[in-house]
Amino acid sequence: MTAPAPVGAPLPTVPSPAGPTGSPSGPAAGSSLGRAELEALLAARAAALRTGDRAALLGGSAPGAAEAQAALLGWTAGVPFAELAYRVGPSFAEPGPQAASASVPVELAFRLAGVDDHPAVLQRKVDLVRDGGRWLVAGEEPVGSVALWDLGGTVRTASGKRCLVLGTADAAELGEVAGLADRAVPAVSEVWGAGWGGHLLLELAETEEQFARLLDVPADTYRGIAAVTLAMAGAPVRTPADRVLVNPEAYRDLSELGRRVVVTHEATHVATRADTRAWTPLWLSEGVADWTAYRESGRTARQIAPELAAEVRAGRVPTALPDDAAFAAGTAGIAQAYEMSWLACDLVARQHGGATRLVALYRAVAAAGSGQLEKAFRTELGIGVAEFTRQWAKDLTARLG
Repeated sequence: MTAPAPVGAPLPTVPSPAGPTGSPSGPAAGSSLGRAELEALLAARAAALRTGDRAALLGGSAPGAAEAQAALLGWTAGVPFAELAYRVGPSFAEPGPQAASASVPVELAFRLAGVDDHPAVLQRKVDLVRDGGRWLVAGEEPVGSVALWDLGGTVRTASGKRCLVLGTADAAELGEVAGLADRAVPAVSEVWGAGWGGHLLLELAETEEQFARLLDVPADTYRGIAAVTLAMAGAPVRTPADRVLVNPEAYRDLSELGRRVVVTHEATHVATRADTRAWTPLWLSEGVADWTAYRESGRTARQIAPELAAEVRAGRVPTALPDDAAFAAGTAGIAQAYEMSWLACDLVARQHGGATRLVALYRAVAAAGSGQLEKAFRTELGIGVAEFTRQWAKDLTARLG
């Protein structure tokens, strides 16, 4: 399953901290807090967080915030930052000369070493207080989606040959996910080629509530959904999706095969994002992800689609491919929607030219443009959508009835 996000601006260069280690960070002493002074203060804070410089971070923090800022440094100590910067929001207004405090909107942009080609961007609010002739950071709060370190615990990492897993879950569980991701990458590349980068970034929180906070949704929004692929704000639209977020409670309920299928499914979304458009029907994007994930599983159609098989045996044979609304988390019949989609993509592969034809169809739908699904089908399969749908309904009965 995928979860879209807005696009942000490029990451600016991060300046070095102001002054030597241990000296007060930020702008020179004075009462002004113009944009330049604020940018200098935030640049020093970003550099201290990125390098783990405790003295510099506390030097730019209000006295009463020292404990919280020290804890933040501990939570981020294991995060492999390549870049980190704050950007002052356009609505920033310089506080008056008598102001003792201020809250400013900022963007936190960060890139992880060896993983991110583009920064992820999160919205924040930084609280400042005037301390004599200086402005100091009293606190920082997320606005909307949070980062793993906002969850209030140490961020651990597990590195695989083809992945990086970050999370607040225990190290053994992170390592297990890394092993599955290392298996998923070559399986996906065998179908979709190596042009997508061949590397995964996964995040695993400790609880479902923490997972929901990462997405800024109510806790039960993705209940029963084991993972989502997230295109973080900051990356251009035509780049691979950059985060697979694992829902810990749903994931832990799965069998070993189920976990492997989930990770491979999400890896397929990462690999296909550059060829996925707003007009790509969800039955196709979710179907190719499931088809890729189940490709070498050895499972039969009835084992892969048990809910749909029960419907077909009861005489309730679908006559239309599922619409996008059928895939909304919590929707009744969502399992059948995924199963119908897998069977549709499996039909393309079995009867119209294997994995090569399925990939060609997927990319043709993206290239054809909005409202041109019929054109893509006729070009790649030699039949229209209606005829394909009739073939699919007949195939459902034959394989599941």
